[in-house]
Amino acid sequence: MNSAPATSAATDGLIADLERASSTIELLQATAALARTADPAAAAALVQVLGFNNPGAAVAAVDGLIAIGPAAVDQLLQLDPRNYGARAWAVRALAGIGDVRGLDLLVEALLTDVGPSVRRAAAKGLGCLRLQTLPADERPAIEQRCLEALVEAVSDGEWVVRYAVAVGLEGLAKDIAWPIEHPSRGYTCAALGRLSDAAHEDTPVVRLRAALALQRLPSF
Repeated sequence: MNSAPATSAATDGLIADLERASSTIELLQATAALARTADPAAAAALVQVLGFNNPGAAVAAVDGLIAIGPAAVDQLLQLDPRNYGARAWAVRALAGIGDVRGLDLLVEALLTDVGPSVRRAAAKGLGCLRLQTLPADERPAIEQRCLEALVEAVSDGEWVVRYAVAVGLEGLAKDIAWPIEHPSRGYTCAALGRLSDAAHEDTPVVRLRAALALQRLPSF
């Protein structure tokens, strides 16, 4: 009966430590300690860290938010879109959580963000959204948005993003398991085929990853 209050009190104490941090090292240590709790009550404080100019602490905060999972999504979506740094880290967190509420931000990031690492995270995230949590009648429209964004990103100018697109397309196809005759299966294969074709893709590692994705697609 007393475990929940104890956990809350411990989290409150760690949040207070975070607020008192007065140096880069203290901020990193306090963030890492708070992130390890995976307590939903820590989500708001961890999201706040994303806006600080401290990449190490931001990485720890992202790990903690991913560990918290869906309970952190609302806080992530409330970030000020004008804070580019925080938004970039939020994309990484949402991609790791896989909650469909992050769809709009992931699509926007993949297609418009100036940072290749952010677009890469978004591409991977679109391939591993937990679509099975949706009612069956809502899934097709979400699936289509994910697929369209990934297919559009096949022509991204950065090879690391195109590599992530191959990973995302494979993940999406495996999760949905489109039958061979389904149009979306054809679009997926066409996009991966382009990425695996030396006439269109000049980076060998991208071609190899796309070819592997094609081999791994479910055959039904």
